[in-house]
Amino acid sequence: MAKRPHMDCYAVGDHAEFAKTVTDYDVYAFAGIVGDFYGVHVNEEYAKTTRFERRIAQGALSVGFLATVMGYMAAKAPNPGAVSYRYDITFNAPVYLGDTVTARLELAEKDEDRNTCVFNATVTNQKGGVVASGRTYLKVL
Repeated sequence: MAKRPHMDCYAVGDHAEFAKTVTDYDVYAFAGIVGDFYGVHVNEEYAKTTRFERRIAQGALSVGFLATVMGYMAAKAPNPGAVSYRYDITFNAPVYLGDTVTARLELAEKDEDRNTCVFNATVTNQKGGVVASGRTYLKVL
């Protein structure tokens, strides 16, 4: 199939990232939005009894940070644009309150026939530890 001009705005190796220090507010606000009030996220005394020994952020919050970066990538496409449609993410380590995480996407491959960009996705903490990793997919419209 012929190369589609709207895929020209993406090149393998393109990357973007977003960094943020995770706060108590982030965890409670996210819990309020999605309803994830599990004790390990919002109850310090409960969290002390877990293997984490203190509160951790919801894993889906890290996916949300990747979604922020997907928005940056989608914005590169000309009208009518692009949308994220798939996240294959593994949670590798906990994110503790006070951690500064960096969500990063790097374009690994372009599927011209399906108008799809496939990104390697990582979320790392301030120590360089990978807390989440996998792939995300962007459909160019």
